[in-house]
Amino acid sequence: MRSAIENRVSRRKFEKEPITGSKKENIISLIDQLNEASGLTMAFMEDGSNAFGKLRKSYGLFTNVRSLILMKGRKDDRDLKEKIGYYGEDLVLSITDLDLGTCWVGGTFDKEELPVEDGEELACVIVTGKAAAPSLTEKMVRSATHRKVKSMEERIMSDQPLPQWVENGMKAVLLAPSAKNTQKVMFKYENNTLSAQIADDYSMDLIDLGIAKKHFEIGAGGKFEFGNGGIFHLG
Repeated sequence: MRSAIENRVSRRKFEKEPITGSKKENIISLIDQLNEASGLTMAFMEDGSNAFGKLRKSYGLFTNVRSLILMKGRKDDRDLKEKIGYYGEDLVLSITDLDLGTCWVGGTFDKEELPVEDGEELACVIVTGKAAAPSLTEKMVRSATHRKVKSMEERIMSDQPLPQWVENGMKAVLLAPSAKNTQKVMFKYENNTLSAQIADDYSMDLIDLGIAKKHFEIGAGGKFEFGNGGIFHLG
């Protein structure tokens, strides 16, 4: 299993220095590659601190936010949010391998401070930078949001014993981040067919679906179809 899955932890406190040099170049290069593959318009923003500068929006949950990745794409892309989760988590894991901290952020920032073109939708951002020692606030947030991880049995419905490849994929899913740690994405393995779906009653749900699908693929190999209820193809 990809080591970054086990090493990744959401971070909300960062050192003041910006991302520079080869690490910055690697992130921008990867964003370009993923945009090419996905049709998204994700963008690295060297200084997006203004979006987190007002306490009323960020609630003081973040410290020294500077670099952001704008998670956006065309409004008319029917799979926009799921793609943002799927390709964005690929980006998060690669940034983790660069020894930098990250955090998916859905709403606690000022969207008005961030550049979005006509025809685009900004679904969320990923904050990134050199992680600092966690503050008391960050520890409290982590304690409040990181409740018990749901068991594999709570995340997948099956009409038969799970084959090893499904178990491998689900082990990676259990380590996937989700909005408010709700772990809502459900998998179904019936008639030798695996699918993934989510209730889609919260703004970040389809992003969480994309993240969970990416984790399953890393654990099991193979490829998911996009779409709520999308089917997985092994090999």
